[in-house]
Amino acid sequence: MSFKFTTLITKGEKFYVAKCLELGVVSQGKTIEEAKANIKEAVDLYLEDESVELPVFQLEPMLAVMEV
Repeated sequence: MSFKFTTLITKGEKFYVAKCLELGVVSQGKTIEEAKANIKEAVDLYLEDESVELPVFQLEPMLAVMEV
């Protein structure tokens, strides 16, 4: 079984930080590709825990830009 999760990647001071928005899992990498690989591995490890409750509804993400 496979799942689709939304990942947000931002540039920190030294590393790219990746966060799985649905699960709250966070990882990092020196490059965007490394951050992607690391967050995938972190989510895989997180899902190995049998007590994890997955989100019931998986909605398509929506990105909105806001000006304040």
